[in-house]
Amino acid sequence: MGSLSGRRIVLGVTGSIAAYKSAHVVRELVKSGAEVRVVMTPGAKEFITPLTLGTLSGHPVHSELTEDRNAGTWTDHVELGLWGDVILVAPVTAHTMAGMAEGRGDNLLLTVLLSAKCPVVIAPAMDRDMFTHAATAHNMDTLRERGVHIIDPDTGELASGLSGKGRMAEPERIRTELTQWFTDRMPLLGYHALITSGPTHEPIDAVRFIGNRSSGRQGSAIALELARRGMSVDFISGPSAFQTDHPGIRRVDVGTALEMQDAARAALESTPPDTIVGTAAVADFRPSSPREGKASKSELPDQLALTRNPDILADLNAHAPTACFKVGFALAHGDGKEAALRKLKAKLCDMVVLNSITDKGAGFGHTTNRVDFVHGPDRIDSFELKTKEAVAADLADVIQHRLSARPPLAPRQDD
Repeated sequence: MGSLSGRRIVLGVTGSIAAYKSAHVVRELVKSGAEVRVVMTPGAKEFITPLTLGTLSGHPVHSELTEDRNAGTWTDHVELGLWGDVILVAPVTAHTMAGMAEGRGDNLLLTVLLSAKCPVVIAPAMDRDMFTHAATAHNMDTLRERGVHIIDPDTGELASGLSGKGRMAEPERIRTELTQWFTDRMPLLGYHALITSGPTHEPIDAVRFIGNRSSGRQGSAIALELARRGMSVDFISGPSAFQTDHPGIRRVDVGTALEMQDAARAALESTPPDTIVGTAAVADFRPSSPREGKASKSELPDQLALTRNPDILADLNAHAPTACFKVGFALAHGDGKEAALRKLKAKLCDMVVLNSITDKGAGFGHTTNRVDFVHGPDRIDSFELKTKEAVAADLADVIQHRLSARPPLAPRQDD
């Protein structure tokens, strides 16, 4: 769990004399099993060539907002910001730190940093007096407050001939500290989750459907929380407006229960999950013979023949590895604990998250939820009303505790 193997690292290189060390940083990261893509500022190319870093990383190096001015092609900084598990800027100059603190976007690296969904780690490199200047200290404090992790520079001889603090940390220490940072920040690194979320819409014709009021907010919050803790997540979502942009989440959007079942089965077969979380509010029935196109009101039947939809969660749990931690959701009217206990057994779950539509502020259509974690008849943990994001964190705590006693079932499978 302390390895960088499989991690996706965007390495930013800025215009410092320490830029020559970035070649050694790339080698350390690649030797540790990470995949590295390099983004250079124009100033960085004065100290080390893109060819060197591209050869060592095995990927083209990006440095300009436009890849080919004559062809009109541009570098997709958003894609780079979404691709990485972390952006490491080593070395980072006082100038670039100021740009980060101010939110500037006047070069490719700064635009990548502005659009990134992943965390950021920086390794400063500058002369002693620049490092101790009040403006630099203020910018570093600002970045720390925003969650940027700073690898302190070393003390020693500097390019100016002075001696003091400001030397970029040696590549070996950067690799060691980054490894520890991943371990501390991402306790579920290496584990894999399969989540179903949102409603399903079962077509009557091209415009009408049978569905429910599920928004997918709770499932999206769970996917994001688990991804932030390091899990790779297969997220199978019915129609939902909630976004799940995170490099650790592979999202598949579906419409119907049958489409959700097919996508979830494919994900299960691709990578054995360490946990399954079934938050989807799957429609119980679908029209037996949906019409092509839009039917007029007079063409609609007085009675609609229905076919029962498959039990997706029970099917997934039946085919999942024995060690997989299986979580279901149950929406009740009233107390619901007996129904949750029945669902726990019938759907082969290890835990059921119970919420009730009679609780004010809970269930569909709310930003909050009040839940019980039903582990069995002798253990039901009850929580107060809280945001759905906080509920997701509570559930992630349980998953983390259950998985911490064993290694992941399978290595991460990236596209």
